[in-house]
Amino acid sequence: MTDLLTSPDGTPASRLAFGTMQFGGRADRDASQAMFDAALAAGITHFDTAHVYTNGASEILLGEMAAPHRDRLIIATKSAFEGGSTRETILNSAETSRQRMNTDVIDALYLHRYDAETDMRITFEALAELKNKGIIRYVGISNFAAWQAAKAAHIAATFELKITLIQPMYNVVKRQAEVEILPMAQDYGMLCAPYSPLGGGLLTGKYAGGGAGRLTEDESYAARYRFAHMHDAAIELGEIAAREGLHPATLAVAWAAAHSTGPTPIISARSASQLEPSLAAMDYSITPELYAELASLVPAPPPATDRAEEQ
Repeated sequence: MTDLLTSPDGTPASRLAFGTMQFGGRADRDASQAMFDAALAAGITHFDTAHVYTNGASEILLGEMAAPHRDRLIIATKSAFEGGSTRETILNSAETSRQRMNTDVIDALYLHRYDAETDMRITFEALAELKNKGIIRYVGISNFAAWQAAKAAHIAATFELKITLIQPMYNVVKRQAEVEILPMAQDYGMLCAPYSPLGGGLLTGKYAGGGAGRLTEDESYAARYRFAHMHDAAIELGEIAAREGLHPATLAVAWAAAHSTGPTPIISARSASQLEPSLAAMDYSITPELYAELASLVPAPPPATDRAEEQ
């Protein structure tokens, strides 16, 4: 599915994407540069940021770092996390992002989340205007349910606009995307770029050892991964990784990338050393047997239909 997305010079999207949420926040300029360089050296061509990340510092730093390589990279950002998906919000956000990144064209612009208050026709008319003017090349949606994505695709088509990307949460212990989002994306020809393949660091094993991170510092992440079965699965994943001679992060990212629909997980970190095991998944192929073993760590989500016998 990565062939759905290419850079300005035609370079295809890499098997993994790198998310720069930490740039200018938990990662200072030097740490951010080190991670960018490591991602580039590993073959990453797809970079992800957002208008709201670190009050704009993420976009500014990514733009500076990407500039010497711009034509062969795919730079994606997100709009309308705040202010609704109105015409004004989208146009202003896109222009601000473009200025911050010092780029003429934004490769992919996501709607950061679903907005129930704004008529989607207004939203996609604005996005179509941006695309027709050459300001954006691709359109994406993030944190949409499958029915919302299907509705969006239908309305976008009335403006001769295609939704190329969808960004849900997805990892070994958060598998809801398997029920409808991943098959829907495949059927609609969308590249799925899921975030949090490490479960906010849970699947790296650091919390079992008393480490700190998003689950100890961010209330939303703590609530998201508060369930005992998720922590038990993380411990088991760590044991399997040790048996296989791998870092748990490598195994977790490889698992998320191995779904039959071909998603492109977005990896991230606070430092180059923390990023290294996730980048290692670029060159690691998980076996079907190992994939199934990890999938068995938590119950698979129920199918979207009650006629389970037909699945």
